[in-house]
Amino acid sequence: MDELTTVRAWDTDRQGPSEQARSAARARLEAAMAKELNGAPPLANRLSRRIVLRTAFAGATAAAAGAVVVALEGGGDRPPRLDPVSAADVLRRAADRSRAAGGDLPVPRDDQYFYTRTFVTRVPVKGGRTRTWTDESWMSVDGSKPSLRQEHGKVHHDPPLGKHEVRWPPTVYSELQKMPTDPDKLLALFGGNEGAPGTDVMAFFEGCMLLMGPRVMPPGLQAGAFEALSKLPHIRLDYDDADVAGRKAVGVSHPKASFTFLFDRRTYDYLGLRTKGSSPKKIHGEWKQVNYYYETRTLKDIQVVDRIGQHG
Repeated sequence: MDELTTVRAWDTDRQGPSEQARSAARARLEAAMAKELNGAPPLANRLSRRIVLRTAFAGATAAAAGAVVVALEGGGDRPPRLDPVSAADVLRRAADRSRAAGGDLPVPRDDQYFYTRTFVTRVPVKGGRTRTWTDESWMSVDGSKPSLRQEHGKVHHDPPLGKHEVRWPPTVYSELQKMPTDPDKLLALFGGNEGAPGTDVMAFFEGCMLLMGPRVMPPGLQAGAFEALSKLPHIRLDYDDADVAGRKAVGVSHPKASFTFLFDRRTYDYLGLRTKGSSPKKIHGEWKQVNYYYETRTLKDIQVVDRIGQHG
């Protein structure tokens, strides 16, 4: 997906961020996502300048209590079969689907680009004109080259990463191979095993960043990420009647996150992302959020190419 990509900066020892840096990055990530999705001013300006976030191309308890019924189409004269599932069930089935489907993209070289074509639909919450865009973007795999990103039809030229900047989650295949595929270990990497208040939503954010892409996942990593998120408390089903590119979808969200993952409710293929956003407007001297909308992003194509402008 052409979504938010986190970029962390640290010294060049390549040992990864410290726990303090990781904590700061999560807080900045939440603020950056709120800014991107809602048009709100950043909430974490006081955090260390060593933690850098870049917008690029842009991903149990409550679930068990909030199980819903999803209707599956019947054949012939048979009535539809009702299948009760929870948010955790959907994520586990998405993991199974990911393992069965495998990958169809080549392992990218560090000097190549991810080409993506994303269909974007924005529907006002209170009714009004639906707007659509088809965005095309080229993102440098290792960040060493300039990238071209299209957002809502507008073209942005992103510079290469700085000397002490790296992407998190990584997009370089060799770095992704170092990540665990075991869901418990992945959840610990996301910070979901810390037990402190708020760690579940930040773990949800970090898992979503990994899944959103664009990146080529090593075998088992995407499935492991789905299973890791299924272990989080408070995840819930949402938008179970959404239409995504002509396919009925069921969504998984977190009550403190403004976005929802959408899956085909028959095959459990990952279809895209839905967010709730708004626009800032100054009213009587105060900035307020108005004109709320739902926006759905569906990845129509992803390729590994050698240069900006190239695609099949």
